[in-house]
Amino acid sequence: MGTIREMISTFQNEILNSKDLMPDRAAEILTKLCALMGNINDEIRITDIAYSKVLMEHYNTQETANRAKIIAETTPEYEAKRVARDTKDLAKEIVGSLKYFLRGKEEEKRNTRFQ
Repeated sequence: MGTIREMISTFQNEILNSKDLMPDRAAEILTKLCALMGNINDEIRITDIAYSKVLMEHYNTQETANRAKIIAETTPEYEAKRVARDTKDLAKEIVGSLKYFLRGKEEEKRNTRFQ
């Protein structure tokens, strides 16, 4: 399917474009997103370490720490770090939304039984 970010984006687009998301499909997406969280955390750890190495190199070559940090934040390693963290934030938001959606559907189901 591609990168983790692409998978999450695919789920996000499916949810956005679905006129009537079925609870079974929502639960399936929720399960897959939760399963991906470990992979997302692994990616964050890898990108954090790569960025820290770049930052340390710039600390060693620049006169001031803030200059080193600014320079390091223009590197591909910093971008990868941000993408990994943003991916986790997006996944967490979708997970929360799906949980809320499924609770609402369950409440609807319960209420129609008692009418």
